[in-house]
Amino acid sequence: MSTLPDPDALPLDQIDVSNPRLYQADVIGPYFARLRREAPVHYCADSAYGPFWSITRYEDIVTVNADDDAFSCSYEKGGHILGYEKLFRRHGVDARMFQSTDAPLHTAQRKAIAPIVARASVRDMALIIRERCAEVLDGLPVGEPFNWVEAVSIEITTQVLAALFDFPWAQRRLLTRWSDVAVTEPGFGIIDSWEARRQELEACFTTFAELWQTRLTGPPRGDLLSLMVHAEGTKDLSPEEFLGNLINLIVGGNDTTRNSMTGGIVALNRYPQAYAKLRTDQTLVDSMVPEIIRWQTPISHMARTALRDYRLGEAEIKAGDRIALWYLSGNRDDTAIDDPETFIIDRPQPRRHLSFGFGAHHCVGYRLAELQLKIAWEEILKRFRHIEMVGEPVRVCSNIIHGYTALPVIAHPW
Repeated sequence: MSTLPDPDALPLDQIDVSNPRLYQADVIGPYFARLRREAPVHYCADSAYGPFWSITRYEDIVTVNADDDAFSCSYEKGGHILGYEKLFRRHGVDARMFQSTDAPLHTAQRKAIAPIVARASVRDMALIIRERCAEVLDGLPVGEPFNWVEAVSIEITTQVLAALFDFPWAQRRLLTRWSDVAVTEPGFGIIDSWEARRQELEACFTTFAELWQTRLTGPPRGDLLSLMVHAEGTKDLSPEEFLGNLINLIVGGNDTTRNSMTGGIVALNRYPQAYAKLRTDQTLVDSMVPEIIRWQTPISHMARTALRDYRLGEAEIKAGDRIALWYLSGNRDDTAIDDPETFIIDRPQPRRHLSFGFGAHHCVGYRLAELQLKIAWEEILKRFRHIEMVGEPVRVCSNIIHGYTALPVIAHPW
C-alpha cells in the first residue's frame, strides 16, 4: 500500500476523502476532523468519482438528508452513493435501486418492503435470530484464535438474511458474496475485473428470478421475496429495478449488521472499562447497541444531487452538483455529540446518530439491525466473559462500507 499523505500537510483543495485506501488504512479520521474545523462544506474538484461536495458536520448532514425538495437520490441524476454510475449503470450492469429513487416511486417500493421489517414482524423474527446466534456461538472454538468476521459476523447475518428471503439454505453464502461484489470496484480486494463483476451480478439476478417465479405461482407467503412479488409497488418491477432492489436489500441486510457486529468487539477491546461495566450490568446491552452503530457507522456515506442552487454555510452549491453526506464524520462531530471518539455504552440519547439516515430515505430495516445486535450480544454474554482481540482488524477497502474482512480473537468462557 502506498504511503498516504498527512491530512494537515495537504492544501485544503487537495483533500479527497473519497479515496477508499484511507478507510482500509483506518486513517480517515484526521481528514474528516480537519474538514469539520476548516471546511465543513468542502469541494473536491478532482476525484475518481468526479467533483463533489463533502458535508462533514452533523447538523448540515441532517439538513441536506431531510430536504428532498432540494436534493435528489435518483439514479438518473447520479444515485445515492458516489460512484453509482460506475457501479450500477456502466460495465454491463444496470441496477435501479429503490434507494436511488425519489418520491413517489421510492415511496411505493418502500411500502412493499416495510411489512417484513415492521415492529411486529421484527418481534416475530426474534426467536429465529436467537436460535441462529446460539447455534453459531456454541460452535466456536474456545481458548484458541479464530476469525470473528468469518465465523460469527458473516455467519449470523447471512443466516438471518437467508431466513428473511427464504433463500436456499445450502447456498446462503452466495448472499454474502453478492453483497461484497455489488459495492466493490475491481482492484479493491474482491474482484479483478468489471466483466467478472458483471457475471456474478448476473448470477444473482438469475437465481432470484427463478425464486421469484416459484413465489409468483404460489400463494402469498411471509418472506421478503414473496412480499415483493405480490405487492402493488414491486410486483411489476423491470429487470433493472429487480436487480437493483435485490442488491439494495442484500447489502442493507448483510454488510451493515455484520460490520457492526465486528465493530462492537473492536470497540469493547479498545475501551476495556466499557467491557468491565457491561460484564457487571448486562442490561446495558440495550444502550450499547445504538452506540455500536454510531461508533462503527457501517455505511460511511450517502450521496445526493442538488436540484437547484443551494447555499449551505458559506458554500454555494449549484444545481447538478454532487454531494456526499459523510455519516462517519457526522457521528464524530463534537458540536453535536459529546466526546464522540469514545465508546460509551451508557451514553445518554444513544440513538442520536446518523447511521440510519433521516427523512424519507431513513433505513427501512433499522429495527431488524438493532434486534440482531441486541440478541447477538445477549447470547455472547451468556457464554463468554471476554472476546479478546489478539491482532489488529483487517479493514474493507471501500468508501461505502465501513467494515472488516478479518478480526483475530480468542473467546474466553466465564
